[in-house]
Amino acid sequence: MPFIGDLLVLLSVLMFSLTIHEMSHALAADWCGDPTARLLGRVSLNPMVHLDAVGSVFLPLILAMSPGGFVFGWAKPVPVNTGNLKNGRRDFWIVAIAGPASNLALAVAASLLLGAMPNQIGSSEVTQVEPLTQGLGLLVRLNLLLAVFNMLPVPPLDGGNVLVGLLPESLATRYDRFIRPYGFAILILLMLTDLVDFLIRPPYIVLTRWLLP
Repeated sequence: MPFIGDLLVLLSVLMFSLTIHEMSHALAADWCGDPTARLLGRVSLNPMVHLDAVGSVFLPLILAMSPGGFVFGWAKPVPVNTGNLKNGRRDFWIVAIAGPASNLALAVAASLLLGAMPNQIGSSEVTQVEPLTQGLGLLVRLNLLLAVFNMLPVPPLDGGNVLVGLLPESLATRYDRFIRPYGFAILILLMLTDLVDFLIRPPYIVLTRWLLP
């Protein structure tokens, strides 16, 4: 039963984090001039408008029950009509980075709340708030993982879109043309060969040690 409870907590934290991530994309797009996501109801804290059954539920559960793996997931991508953006290339990377930035902000906020919790050994308050501190710790770790993973410079991940928005236009066009069609295949290859762990573990460990000393 505790294992089932832990899975439910993990899934709830992941769903909340993915909801904030996608809503941040939608808010950024609307702020930059594209109302597409807002008109589709994606500027919302309702997880049902953002979550994907496979990426937000089934895959995270399978990964959580697998030994040695890390848990991640995805939600339905926010549609962006780049033709509506006020400053196309600049706004494109702003919209892209809004998702990982929101996860980093959630991790920092959870870390600050953890720092305000009682930590004296033997304190009765410690026992009372222990489930909350565990949940906040999970919120920090999971959001750092989402932020770092999503910033890998591989389309369709946010990091790939940020890179396309920042590169000189000629290089961005080549990168988008030759890399984006194979983005999913590259990600699968990275995960099957454990290269994704090699790439995200160092920044994840640094950020975790900073926010969870």
